[in-house]
Amino acid sequence: MAAPDFVTSSMADQPRRGLALPASGEWRADRVAEVGGFVPVGDGLGIPGPDQGFGLKLARRFLDRLVLTDGIHAEDAVLGCLGVGLKRAALFGRAPVVHDLDIAYRVWGFLGDAPAELVELRRPLFESVSHHYEEQRAIAAHVPVETLRLTHQDVARRFPSEWRTLLGH
Repeated sequence: MAAPDFVTSSMADQPRRGLALPASGEWRADRVAEVGGFVPVGDGLGIPGPDQGFGLKLARRFLDRLVLTDGIHAEDAVLGCLGVGLKRAALFGRAPVVHDLDIAYRVWGFLGDAPAELVELRRPLFESVSHHYEEQRAIAAHVPVETLRLTHQDVARRFPSEWRTLLGH
């Protein structure tokens, strides 16, 4: 609050001005985990996106809803579908949300109503996939970009009748 003009004050009581800071220099993405203007593309590199670690937390929120079959453990379903959800989030340039994982689990039939043919197709893909990064990337590659661009309501409406189309078969 400002003091009236008739109140005397010394220089020590005056507000201090900070030091003038120089203009900031050039910024570079030169730390280990930063991706600069050049984004590497290639087999096994995935699609980088923001806050992808949060996707694992979201993926594990589905554990009590997963419908598992023989040979596929919960961690296999989680890590197998995580790449699909992260791929969808990165396509939109954002962090993962629950709908990304909903689509991932749904197209692979882990939320129920999986046809027998889909169960047989996914068994060799998901068995022990939690131990193999390359196989996790292969599962993500099975789901076409056209499917990932659909809303979660569209995928829910089209599954299980159009599961082959959703997986690009």
